[in-house]
Amino acid sequence: MDYSLTTRLAAEFIGTALLVMLGNGAVANVDLKGTKGHGSDWMLIAVGYGVGVMLPAMMFGAISGNHINPAFTLGLAMNGLFPWAEVLPYIGAQLLGAFIGQLIVVITYKPYFDQTTNPRHILGTFSTIDNTDSKLFGFINEFVGSFILFLGALGITKAPFFQDNLGTAHLALGFLVWTLVASFGGPTGPGLNPARDFAPRVLHAILPLKHKGSSNWDYAWVPVVAPIAASILGIFIYKSLFM
Repeated sequence: MDYSLTTRLAAEFIGTALLVMLGNGAVANVDLKGTKGHGSDWMLIAVGYGVGVMLPAMMFGAISGNHINPAFTLGLAMNGLFPWAEVLPYIGAQLLGAFIGQLIVVITYKPYFDQTTNPRHILGTFSTIDNTDSKLFGFINEFVGSFILFLGALGITKAPFFQDNLGTAHLALGFLVWTLVASFGGPTGPGLNPARDFAPRVLHAILPLKHKGSSNWDYAWVPVVAPIAASILGIFIYKSLFM
């Protein structure tokens, strides 16, 4: 079935909002004081992001392709696998979805944001931070994680093994992200997605939250540029070798 651009944009908007709500919601549950999940381990966050990708993939994979990530949209377009005319509308829907998704997280967790005095924990529920404050190592981490993500995502959805059951392929995407957060999430968060980092960072800068501190804009280019570069390369390699 062919879906209109408007329908596909709605899917991208809702899918990206769900990703941010479930992923950053898990971070908020772990890092904000007073929640029942406060102090839980990293696997809770990994599950949040894994299912945050899996659920939209199962819902919208057959409608919009479930990009929910500007880096994926750009990587596909750069490699001739997605029309350039739809790139900006897709990215706009993704950024807006991430913004609204983060706003819902803030509204839901507002009393716990007020109790939290560590500004890094507050920013970490919005956007990524390299734990050593290194742009170089932050870039390396984001690039490696994103490369695996996009190479894996294209491989899973285009592999002959899954062509008779794309639903299973989209289910597998959630496990891919879950594993990436568990394996490579420690240093930066991770981002792996410019919309998931940039739009919430804008909201962090706007909102008058107590103890929020800096939005760390000098680092903000890292989780935008690294995933885009990794996406272009990862999709190029898969397309060149296997398509």
